[in-house]
Amino acid sequence: MKKAGVLLDKGAVISKVDERVYGSFIEHMGRAVYGGIFEPGHPEADEQGFRKDVLSLINQLQVPIIRYPGGNMVSAYNWEDGTGPKEDRPRKLDLAWQVVETNQFGTNEFADFAKKAGSEVMMAVNLGTRGIDAARNLVEYCNHTGGSYWSDLRQAHGYPDPHQIKTWCLGNEMDGPWQIGQKTAEEYGRLAAETGKAMKQVDPSIELVTCGSSGAGMPTFPEWEAVTMEHTYEIADYVSLHQYFGNPDNDSQNYLASTMELERFIQTVTSVCDYLKAKKRSKKTMMLSFDEWNVWYHSSEQDKKLERWQTAPPQLEDRYNMEDALLVGGILITFLKHADRIKMACMAQLVNVIAPIVTENGGGSWKQTIYYPYMHASVFGRGVSLQAIVSSPAFDTKEFTDVPYVDTAVVWNEEKEELAVFLLNRHLEEDVLVRYSLKDFTGYQVTEHLVLEHDNLKMENTIGEQNVKPHRNGQSEWDGTELEVKANKASWNVVRLKLNS
Repeated sequence: MKKAGVLLDKGAVISKVDERVYGSFIEHMGRAVYGGIFEPGHPEADEQGFRKDVLSLINQLQVPIIRYPGGNMVSAYNWEDGTGPKEDRPRKLDLAWQVVETNQFGTNEFADFAKKAGSEVMMAVNLGTRGIDAARNLVEYCNHTGGSYWSDLRQAHGYPDPHQIKTWCLGNEMDGPWQIGQKTAEEYGRLAAETGKAMKQVDPSIELVTCGSSGAGMPTFPEWEAVTMEHTYEIADYVSLHQYFGNPDNDSQNYLASTMELERFIQTVTSVCDYLKAKKRSKKTMMLSFDEWNVWYHSSEQDKKLERWQTAPPQLEDRYNMEDALLVGGILITFLKHADRIKMACMAQLVNVIAPIVTENGGGSWKQTIYYPYMHASVFGRGVSLQAIVSSPAFDTKEFTDVPYVDTAVVWNEEKEELAVFLLNRHLEEDVLVRYSLKDFTGYQVTEHLVLEHDNLKMENTIGEQNVKPHRNGQSEWDGTELEVKANKASWNVVRLKLNS
C-alpha cells in the first residue's frame, strides 16, 4: 500500500470559503427548464408548475446561487419576452441551440424558483444582439422599488417587491465564434464597461462579472482577458472562467489528472488579473467566477442528430459514471485550494443538461454519480480553507507529469467546531494510506467517513438503480493529533471531525 502525508496548521488559512463557489446554472436549453425544474401538470408540480421532487433534490445540495438564463442562449435573448401574461408571450427561435423557445418561463418565474431552491440569482445580460439599454432596463425591472416605468411594469406583472438580484454577468463567452454577436476584445471591453456603468447607476449595490475567454484552449486566451480588463477592471468585480472536461480516449488515469490543466488555467487568469492591477495601480484585487464547469462529452454524438426547431428536446444529457464523479471531486478540491481568488463557481448545469439531477417528463427523478461529491462539498465545505502541505507518490500520463495520487482540501468551520477533510485517491489499482498531522485539533473526534467508490469506473446510476452512491464504512483512525485515512483505490472520501464537547 502506498503512503502519503499531509501537514496542516490552523493558522495557515487560504481564505474563508465563499459559499457561492457551490453554485449552479440553469439555461433555457434542452430540458433544463421545461421538463426539468418546470413542468406544469406533472404529479409533483406545485401551484406554479415547479417540480417538488426536483426542488427536494436541489435543496439537499444547498445551492447558494444559480446563474440564469444563459449561456449561449442569452446572446440573442430579449428578456421582455419572458414577462407578463403567458398567453401574450411570443414563441421565438433560439439560434444558439436551434430550438423553439416558448417563453412560458422567464425572469419572474426564475426568481420564484430560486427562492424555493434557497438560492440567490446570478443574472446574465445580452451583450450579443443588445447592450446598455436592455441591460439597465432589466436591472430597473428586477431591483428598483417602484415609481419608474420598468419597476411599475414588474408590479403590474404581479411582483410588488423587487427581486434584489445582486450578481450580474456582462454577457457570455463573447470571444466564441459560435456566439450570436461575437465581439473582438476591444469591442467587448468597451461595451461591457459602459453597460456595467449604466447598470450600477441604476443600482450601485450590484456586483458584475466580466467575460473571460470561453476556455483555456481558445486562441484568444489569455490576451482576451488582458485587453478586455483594460476597460472593465474597475467597473467589474469578477472575471469569468469556463472549463469542461471529457474522456473521449477512454484513458482514465489521464482523465483524472486533468485537474492539473485546471490549476494552470486558474494560475494564468490570476496572473493576468494581477498584471492589470499593477498596471492600473489599482487597490482592487479582481476575483474569479468559475461560472461554467463540469464534465461534458458523453452526449456529443447524439446531440449532432437532433432535429432542429423542437421545443425542449433532450440536449446535452450526459449520463455520468464513477470516474466522472472522481473528477468532479477533484475539481471541487481545486476550487477550495484557490478559495482566496475563486469566490463563485457554477456547475453547469443543475437539471438534465450535463447535470447532477435527471428527470423523466411526467415521471421520476434521480441523482447522477456527480451529485454526491457536489453535495458533500457544498454541505460540509463551509468555513475556512486550510493550506495543506501534501507529500504524495506521483505518476505521469500522456499529457501530465508529476501528478500526485492524493489530492486533498481541508475546511475548518470554527463556529461549528467541525473539520471536513476531502480526499481523492487517483490511483486506479492501489489503496493509499494518508496520514494527516492535525496537532492543532486536539479534542476533535471522527464522526463520519464517507466513501464514494465502485469497482467499475464506467458504472452509472439510473432511475431504478443507484449503483454509485456513498457509504459510511470508510477506514480512518484518530489518535488525538494524527488522522490516518485509508483511501481505497479510485475513491472520493470525506472525513468529518468535531470537537468533543
